[in-house]
Amino acid sequence: MAKDKIPVTPAVRTLKKHKVEFTGHLYTYEEKGGTAVSSRDLGVDEHAVVKTLIMEDENRQPLIVLMHGDCQVSTKELARIIGCKAVSPCAPQIADKHSGYLVGGTSPFGTRKAMTIYMEETIAALPRIYINGGKRGFLVGIAPQEAIRLLQPVLVKVAI
Repeated sequence: MAKDKIPVTPAVRTLKKHKVEFTGHLYTYEEKGGTAVSSRDLGVDEHAVVKTLIMEDENRQPLIVLMHGDCQVSTKELARIIGCKAVSPCAPQIADKHSGYLVGGTSPFGTRKAMTIYMEETIAALPRIYINGGKRGFLVGIAPQEAIRLLQPVLVKVAI
């Protein structure tokens, strides 16, 4: 699939607009396959594949969490850090509405709605990350510093 043309998504447009160097990586999407499938198909460490999770606080205010593919988010710790009672994942149709992407193809770049972004701090130490490019079966490879420059995330330590 490496020779296939990369999709032009709002995420790709955003990366190009901000002159971010990236590589496009297509893989065979599997429903509920998650980062294990993309890391296997692309031959990269699952720890370097970054999930884009749309969550919400107790007031239903949406937020984005960027997390290593092989880790989970401690929602209790995240709620404590951001000073709210609870954080939970959005229902898929609500997440789609906030981001403008289908779950499984959610990118933090070019979202429909501006949301606060929280990034697991250890992602910044990786040499390269693979993050959704705005379509199921499509990741972009970028330097984490470029993601930080563009997204201005709050760095947190909430991985479990």
